[in-house]
Amino acid sequence: MRFDSLAEIKSDGFVGFIKISDLFDDVTIVPDERGVYFILYLDSNPPQFSERGVGGFFKGKNPNVPLQYLESNWVEGSIVIYIGQAGGIKAGNWSNQTLQTRIKKYMKFGQGYNIGHYGGRLIWQLGNYKDLVLCWKALQGKIEDPKEVESKLISDFKGIYGKRPFANLQD
Repeated sequence: MRFDSLAEIKSDGFVGFIKISDLFDDVTIVPDERGVYFILYLDSNPPQFSERGVGGFFKGKNPNVPLQYLESNWVEGSIVIYIGQAGGIKAGNWSNQTLQTRIKKYMKFGQGYNIGHYGGRLIWQLGNYKDLVLCWKALQGKIEDPKEVESKLISDFKGIYGKRPFANLQD
């Protein structure tokens, strides 16, 4: 899969393509199923980073990182800046998380709430975070493990760009 083409992402089965600002108020458009999701940066201008983002301080931990870290994490040429998942296998059991519940937590975290969605927190230090776009691919049933699909997508991304997507801090 290519991570620089909206058409390629769509042809791989991703749907939705909803602005973050629209998801702040209502995530019910996101399916209540397991799956993977992307956060996309579709702006043709270079990113502007903020020293202090809008992410919540979960368990008192500061979600912000230095500007130099943000700049060094940025991946030129990719529109995918974060790959996430919901409902994978953890400790041998299927998680009850769905795309809808996971995205709801992510949006609340991005509104400053003390919510446990620390992964992907770098997007909340982007000046235009409200214009970022979320798309998803539902994985129905318990056939494919979303964690495995996410890991493969991150691995494929690293194979192309030599590093993880901007806001993915682990594989």
